[in-house]
Amino acid sequence: MRRLTLPKGSWTFFRQWLRNPARMAAVAPSGRDLAAAMVTALPEGARRVIELGGGTGAITRALLARGILGRELMVLELNEELHAHLRTRFPQVRIVLGDARDLVQLATGDGYLADGPADAIVSGLGFLSMPRDTQLGILQASFECLREGGRFLQFTYGPQSPVAAEVVEELGLEVERGEFVLLNVPPATVYVISRRA
Repeated sequence: MRRLTLPKGSWTFFRQWLRNPARMAAVAPSGRDLAAAMVTALPEGARRVIELGGGTGAITRALLARGILGRELMVLELNEELHAHLRTRFPQVRIVLGDARDLVQLATGDGYLADGPADAIVSGLGFLSMPRDTQLGILQASFECLREGGRFLQFTYGPQSPVAAEVVEELGLEVERGEFVLLNVPPATVYVISRRA
């Protein structure tokens, strides 16, 4: 049986959590198994991806290992220290500092959207701790950056979808429960969110 080990960058992440626990929403970065589950949920043939809340780069690394090219990957991080950490660790990737509610402006300003919309957005943001209007703003901006049929992938530590039912209804979305990852600290579930057909 494989031992549960803390991901690389755990101390950097934990230090940021100590400074602002409400904003970080987790005490440890995503583990290897959770990152793999997020990547597995990408739509078939996905090549352009935006990541929200890059943290210490566990999911970023998994996306690159999957074959997503650095120039086709944009990682958004709000925390300045984690943003600097990601820029150093992944110099080939577009690492952008900013708020996910401003994703359209940030992705446009970076030049990412000049090559077309994203196939998927993967999110490590703490949706469970967000007010509904913040969830709404992030998801509205995200779906403006996604191609038709694109997916928004979100993981959560809670027992149900982290997106409020009212937000799902207002934006005309559907939410599908994905893989449950026991070997993560804490255990997490992936959710796939898409526009209603």
